[in-house]
Amino acid sequence: MMRDMAQKPQDADAPVLPRLGGRRSSFRERVADALRAALIAGELRPGEVYSAPSLAARFGVSATPVREAMLDLAKEGLVDTVPNKGFRVTAVSDRQLDEYTQIRALIEIPTVVDLARTADRVSLEALRPAAREIVAAAAAGDLIAYVEADTRFHLGLLALAGNTHLVEVVADLRKRSRLYGLTALAEAGRLLASAEEHLELLDALLERDEQAVLEVMTRHLGHVRSLWAARE
Repeated sequence: MMRDMAQKPQDADAPVLPRLGGRRSSFRERVADALRAALIAGELRPGEVYSAPSLAARFGVSATPVREAMLDLAKEGLVDTVPNKGFRVTAVSDRQLDEYTQIRALIEIPTVVDLARTADRVSLEALRPAAREIVAAAAAGDLIAYVEADTRFHLGLLALAGNTHLVEVVADLRKRSRLYGLTALAEAGRLLASAEEHLELLDALLERDEQAVLEVMTRHLGHVRSLWAARE
């Protein structure tokens, strides 16, 4: 059984990683999920090198599943391997972020607008708990919980379009762009407003108001770029 990470001493510079739950089938998958969330939230910093043993100590597991999980993240372009040292978190340039954001807008905005006509009310309402979790996480300043609930909401919403490959592409773009500015946005008092847009979007979809959906989605995706600016 894994040890409770909250009981493990950590120095001031150690990354704050979420506890591993039991929803996935292997340590490797659970560790990879936790590391992705920490990367997206900026708890693991660009340019820093992290060794598998040091991260494993925080998970309370052996270094092997951590090393395997980091290799998975390396395939996704989230980290680079550093021989005999560990893994370096890759940075995202301004140009890369602009390109990722542009692609996401081209895919997500028209897809979600179409859902105002095609998605059934039961499926849309099923996303409300995740939307509320996002708001609760924002209010509590819990960035890891925010990222996890936000991912479930957006990918779950896109899945209603019935295109599995589209969901996979957006999931990859979300991982690659990351949201380093979440901390700055929270400190500026703007995270809660962004979180509440998920409920606003759901209401617009349920009202079949395509123009309102377009406006909310455009505004919401615009935060991706402003989050980056806040990080600078």
